[in-house]
Amino acid sequence: MIYLDYAATHPMTPEALAAYAHAAALPGNPASVHAAGQAARERLEEGRARVAAALGVDARTLIANGGGTEGDNHVLLGVARAWTEAHGRPGHLVTTRTEHSAVLAPARWLAGQGWDVTFLQPDAQGRYSPELLADALREGTALVSIHHANNEIGTVQDTAALAAVAAARGIPYHTDAVQAPGVLPLDLSGWGVTFATFSAHKWGGPRGVGFLYVRRGTTLPPVTLGGGQEGGLRPGTQNTAGVYAAGVALTHAEEAREATFDHLTRMRERFLARAASIPGLRVNHPPDASPKVASVTLPGADGEALLMNLDLLGVSASAGSACAAGTMQPSHVLTALGLSEEEARATLRFSFGAATTGEEVDAAADALAQAAEFSRA
Repeated sequence: MIYLDYAATHPMTPEALAAYAHAAALPGNPASVHAAGQAARERLEEGRARVAAALGVDARTLIANGGGTEGDNHVLLGVARAWTEAHGRPGHLVTTRTEHSAVLAPARWLAGQGWDVTFLQPDAQGRYSPELLADALREGTALVSIHHANNEIGTVQDTAALAAVAAARGIPYHTDAVQAPGVLPLDLSGWGVTFATFSAHKWGGPRGVGFLYVRRGTTLPPVTLGGGQEGGLRPGTQNTAGVYAAGVALTHAEEAREATFDHLTRMRERFLARAASIPGLRVNHPPDASPKVASVTLPGADGEALLMNLDLLGVSASAGSACAAGTMQPSHVLTALGLSEEEARATLRFSFGAATTGEEVDAAADALAQAAEFSRA
C-alpha cells in the first residue's frame, strides 16, 4: 500500500511508539502526589516541554487536550462565553469560508445563538489579505479565527500580518495551525497570535492528543467543567502517554523540518510532473502552498470512483478533509475558490510525508492515470 494521505493523519513514528509504550506502562495518575503519580507527571511535563520548545513558547502557555477540533471549539466557544458574560449580548466573529469544520461548525452554531459571523471570501489561491480583514472588523468584534495552512489545498496565510491587523484593534486572534508543525516554520510569539491549535497525529504523534496555545495574560474560560487539571481550563485526567509521545515525535519532526520541507517539495513536483500527461488534469494549490499537499481536479471523473480505484490499485489518497469524508457534499474549500460542485467532486488530495519515496509517487501518478481512465469510461 502506498500511503499518500499524510494531511489526514501521519502514521506514528517509531520514536513516538516507543515513547508511548514507555509512558503507558507507568501506573500513576499525574495528579496524584505519590511516587507513581509523580513519575507520570514527569513524563507529562516533559512531553509538554518538548512541544513548547519546538513551538518556541513557554510550556505554561500550552493546554494539553484531545486535538485540533477540541482546541478550535474551546477558543470559539470560550471567547464567546467570556464576551457574552462581559457585555450581556452576542458579539461579532470573523472567520473564513475555507476553515476546517472544527472552526466552521462552532461558528455556525454561534450564528444560531445570535452572534454576527463574517465568513471572509478568499482570493483565487485561497488567501486572505490584511486589507480584507481590516474592512471586516468593527466595534463588537470579539475574535478573528483564520487558519495558518489549509488542510485541502495547502495555502499558507501571512499569519503575522493578519494578526497585526487584529492586534491594532485590540481583538484576539486565533489560528488553526494543525497542518504546520514538522513542515512549515512556526513563530507563535513573532506572529503575535492570541491562540493557536495543534494536533499531534499530524506530525507523527498519537491520535486523540493536541495542544492549545493561549498567550499569557489572556482570559479564556473552560467549556467543560470538572477538576483542576490544565489550570482548570481542560478538566479530566491527562493522557500522559499521548502527551509524552507527542513531544518526542515533534522534537524529531522539528529537527528534520528543513530537510522534510525540501523532500516534500521534490516529491510533489515529481508526482505532478508524472501526472501531467493525464488528460484535463488541473492543479488547485498555489505554487508556494505547503509542499505536503497536492490538490488535483480531473474534470469528467467521479472522485468517489477515483478513490475506490486507487485503493484497489494500492494507493491511499483522499477527496479532501478526512473529517468531511462520507458526507457526499462537495468540498467547501474548493467551491469557495470558484470550482463548480461537479469539479469539486472530481478533485483528489494527495499528501506526502518524510517517508514517501520517489518510486511511490511515480506509482501513484501512474495509478491515478489508470483510475481516471476507468472513471471516465
